[in-house]
Amino acid sequence: MSNDGVNAGRRRFLVAATSVVGAAGAVGAAVPFVGSWFPSAKAKAAGAPVKVNIAKVEPGQQMVAEWRGQPVFIVRRTAEILANLKKIESDLSDPTSKASEQPAYVDPQVRSIKPEILILVGLCTHLGCSPTFRPEVAPVDLGPKWVGGYFCPCHGSHYDMAGRVYKSQPAPLNLPVPPHAYESDDIIVIGVDQENA
Repeated sequence: MSNDGVNAGRRRFLVAATSVVGAAGAVGAAVPFVGSWFPSAKAKAAGAPVKVNIAKVEPGQQMVAEWRGQPVFIVRRTAEILANLKKIESDLSDPTSKASEQPAYVDPQVRSIKPEILILVGLCTHLGCSPTFRPEVAPVDLGPKWVGGYFCPCHGSHYDMAGRVYKSQPAPLNLPVPPHAYESDDIIVIGVDQENA
């Protein structure tokens, strides 16, 4: 075999250029493959868990998160709010939440894992409107017996500060409590059961 007429420099250039193009093709094929390991926005909206930091929520205040494209109300309840829950049980349709949607690991009356933190899906159980947060006690428009809660502006359903519906309202059930778990005192994971966390 003779190497007459072979340009070694050209051969090295062609081998290097082919290697670079091949490596670029491998990276180009790997990027979408690796990207497919992470949930898309559509998958997240369909139910991927959502982490929420509640550190800045002051007592008596509410923040709103989003899970599965739905609003999730998170309230830091005060001792006064918790005491008022017991005062109105006779006015509620389902005070022990027997017919309502909530995980088995939440207390059925305060409807939470930790009494001071309330987590609710913010959609009225009548026709799916989003109730407004009305924490004030005895406002003129809601009457002297109102001790704070939620009011649905669409058809007038009233809920207390545990998301329990009052008697004789258009809404048939209490506001749902989504599955959730505590990762720490300030981080809640919505969409994951506490028992499986």
